[in-house]
Amino acid sequence: MDIFYYLVFGVMAAVVAALELSKSNKDRINTSSSFNSFKNNYLVVFSIMMAGDWLQGPYVYYLYSTYGFGKGDIGQLFIAGFGSSMLFGTIVGSLADKQGRKRACVTYCIVYILSCITKHSPQYRVLMVGRILGGIATSLLFSAFESWLIAEHNKRNFEQQWLSLTFSKAVFLGNGLVAILSGLFGNLLVDTFSFGPVAPFDAAACFLAIGMAIILTTWSENFGDPSDSKDLLTQFKVAAIAIASVYDDFSDEKIALLGAIQSLFEASMYTFVFLWTPALSPNDEEIPHGFVFATFMLASMLGSSLAARLMARSSLRVENYMQIVFLVSAASLLLPITTSILVTPSKVKDEGLSLTSSIQLLGFCVFEACVGIFWPSIMKMRSQYIPEEARSTIMNFFRVPLNIFVCIVLYNVDAFPITIMFGMCSIFLFVASILQRRLMVISEKPKAEDWSPMKERNSEVDPLNL
Repeated sequence: MDIFYYLVFGVMAAVVAALELSKSNKDRINTSSSFNSFKNNYLVVFSIMMAGDWLQGPYVYYLYSTYGFGKGDIGQLFIAGFGSSMLFGTIVGSLADKQGRKRACVTYCIVYILSCITKHSPQYRVLMVGRILGGIATSLLFSAFESWLIAEHNKRNFEQQWLSLTFSKAVFLGNGLVAILSGLFGNLLVDTFSFGPVAPFDAAACFLAIGMAIILTTWSENFGDPSDSKDLLTQFKVAAIAIASVYDDFSDEKIALLGAIQSLFEASMYTFVFLWTPALSPNDEEIPHGFVFATFMLASMLGSSLAARLMARSSLRVENYMQIVFLVSAASLLLPITTSILVTPSKVKDEGLSLTSSIQLLGFCVFEACVGIFWPSIMKMRSQYIPEEARSTIMNFFRVPLNIFVCIVLYNVDAFPITIMFGMCSIFLFVASILQRRLMVISEKPKAEDWSPMKERNSEVDPLNL
């Protein structure tokens, strides 16, 4: 393996370690012992849940290919997963708000375990059912757990600033360290012990079962709006009004802006997942995918560590620094276009990592660091602007345009040059920075009304709310 990979990985690991070890009192938030116990319980559960997800990721495509399916069939399976998340996500999110977030988290474990079980079958229809179940589970993973955390945090009357600490640690562990360890463990099961490509899915099911047991024994239930007067359709309407009421007296455009920003960034992020391999190996060069993935996760950990420092400063608002993060991420994804213009692309298969690929690898690490900053920061903004009554529903509404875009990209992944795709992602991120600027400006204005008047108005005008 090219020494450049080791160099980048080593430097990244050293920077992350230095950031964590050099934290001063100014970078830390003083908390209570009861909060630390609550935070640690959530971090253990969330890390186990993410381990169940990360173990599967690197082996989904590989497993399908070992069953003899071609690129087209596998693409349809992936589209089914994202389509399922889009169609059923808002429904399960609304049920989580109404029936309870703890129940929704347990449902996530059960549904994802069932999805893992389907991977034992080589039948296409069974695998399709598994992808649909996986899409539903993904919607719950990225809404129910965060909704439960915020509601429980507020119910226990912990300080709001402490919430950012939980968010940053969750990203550092769940999207960083756990991802790296899961990749290594999966590689151990498949390559070292030769248990086959289905082994990571069995391991994921075991982790999910352990996490479910902890949830059942240690978590209390909380709700968005448990009133019996609101059915599923009304819950959708409440969420839609919250997002769309840009010019309403009782609302503002913060929620709509936040949803647009999240969709634009995540659409670019998921598209990047499909693009980085052909970008680094344009002539089908051999690259260490697992090692590159681990490097990206280290970069994400670096970003979450930086986010923790930024959010620990009460004088610095998330809305301010995220503009810069979006601009930097946009610039980093412009590198494939820039290098293709400045350096004539080679048509010959290189033995090692080319200069162009080396520059792009560094740029991609910068983008992943921005991803690490994005997650805890967007969680913090969601906790501030999304109303508790329909939190899970609104969060899954945010994922609808994202899933539509990813399905379109998957369906047309070979239709456009890779530079066009990167350019499109860069434009999305630039637009996100503009919207973030707008969000910063309007968030500095005093809020005239809170969410409760909107609830009262909805009850008055909605015939379903009796």
